[in-house]
Amino acid sequence: MTTSQQDVSRRDCTAQDWDDRVTRLTEKLPDTLRKAIEWLREPHRRWIRIGAALLFILGGIFSILPVLGLWMLPVGLALLSQDIPALKIPLERSARWTEGVWQRWFGSRKNKP
Repeated sequence: MTTSQQDVSRRDCTAQDWDDRVTRLTEKLPDTLRKAIEWLREPHRRWIRIGAALLFILGGIFSILPVLGLWMLPVGLALLSQDIPALKIPLERSARWTEGVWQRWFGSRKNKP
């Protein structure tokens, strides 16, 4: 991890950091999926978003069943964070921690033959 990456990971997390992360990730999606997420993130779609988030979280809890999986839990929390801003900072911290672990585990493999 470079010095600048360490400085960023040590910097205090803000809700805006999470919003920026979601925006950057959304921009990388295929057009159809990106438009669906942007549609769902519109402020007046609150009840649809909350319902979808709760279904994703419930699906994550029942991850033992086929198709459902633990991947659904963070997706549901990310959707819910749109309406519960207190979730944004813990989600940003979790994302930074995950990036750090990923970098430590897999980042050094790029340098090896």
